[in-house]
Amino acid sequence: MSISSETMMFKRNTDKANVADTLKEVCEALKEKGYNPVDQLTGYLLSGDPTYITSHNDARTKLRHYERYELLEELVINYLEKTKK
Repeated sequence: MSISSETMMFKRNTDKANVADTLKEVCEALKEKGYNPVDQLTGYLLSGDPTYITSHNDARTKLRHYERYELLEELVINYLEKTKK
């Protein structure tokens, strides 16, 4: 078994609707139902279990339009943009 020393390239899918807007909508729905959005999104991203996300305002359906890696990608991009200032 050989381990490649090559770095794998990951290409971002830019054809999807705005992930950031969806994350904001989902966070708002979670807040409206009394949940902590950070805790709930973290649980969903780590486990893949959609029950961490409320169905209020179709939040669960909206979020599941994206793969978890796409959501993480958006969060990392946003974090890096805010911290480079």
